[in-house]
Amino acid sequence: MNGHDGEVTTTAAQSETSTRRQQIIGLSAAFGIGMLVAVQSRLNGGLGELLGDGIPAALISFGSGFLILLVATALVPPIRRSLGNVWAAIRDPQNRSNLRWWQCIGGLCGAWLVATQAITVHVIGVAVFTVAVVAGQAVSSLVVDRLGFGPAGRQEFTTLRIVGAAVALIAVVLAVSDQLSHPNGLLLAILPALGGLATAVQQAINGRVARTAAGNAYGAVAAGVINFFVGVTALLVVFLIDLILRGAPNPLPTNPWLYLGGACGVIFISAAAAVVRVVGVFVLGLGTIAGQLIASLLVDLFAPAADKPITLPVLAGTTLALIAVVVAAIPNLRRG
Repeated sequence: MNGHDGEVTTTAAQSETSTRRQQIIGLSAAFGIGMLVAVQSRLNGGLGELLGDGIPAALISFGSGFLILLVATALVPPIRRSLGNVWAAIRDPQNRSNLRWWQCIGGLCGAWLVATQAITVHVIGVAVFTVAVVAGQAVSSLVVDRLGFGPAGRQEFTTLRIVGAAVALIAVVLAVSDQLSHPNGLLLAILPALGGLATAVQQAINGRVARTAAGNAYGAVAAGVINFFVGVTALLVVFLIDLILRGAPNPLPTNPWLYLGGACGVIFISAAAAVVRVVGVFVLGLGTIAGQLIASLLVDLFAPAADKPITLPVLAGTTLALIAVVVAAIPNLRRG
């Protein structure tokens, strides 16, 4: 082997190590994102219960997050430039960035998930809510990656990915099995499952927006600004309709912790937009799932939102869902 071959081998090894490191960092970030989602679920669920209406709680959560991002945009010029890049890309007649206007409405998916948090968590608990989201997210992220919606490009189905998604579905059925005799609780679990389906789509298109905006942390924040603007607009329309049909909600609670859901959303929406272009929608979803499951169990143990004990089916479903995460992540770690 000559010197050139040695350099090529060394470069390939360094590239492999770097890629694997990126995958591990991406999974770790996704795990933290999932934990924040579980905390946000508890906060928004508690706020919705005290207000007596989940819609204004969701609007408060999204609105506070949007205000935080507006302040950041006013203070940080690179964020404004990143937003300008997105606007220019959409208006580009040749559309060289391949960004379409409909790829900027991921906030609609986020608004749905936040609304389901506020409506269902205080009834079914954070753990069951999270496992229902897991089911939708595991299946949807698999399909979204296969269709190439995310910035990481098209990723083929593999046996382990399909098995992982199937096990996640089984985990959900197991976790809500004690709700089968209570149709209302079971029907409510469908709402967060649909929210999980929407989450994978949101992560994919927000990742594309972030890449077009700047391809760095400022681009991720810019994607968050657009996401929150769309979500706030949608929730404001729904709230006005809700106000006409149901009347005003209860007075605002005085507990300041309940208003931190928007801050949690700012962090994990922007972080997800940055990470998804590195690890793909499916792996991001898997890491997020793991963080959500563990954090949701801790939340239901130490700060429960519903008067429901942690049952054996919920524990078994959570464990099985974590196994699904590990199984489905193996191909990506091997590829790294």
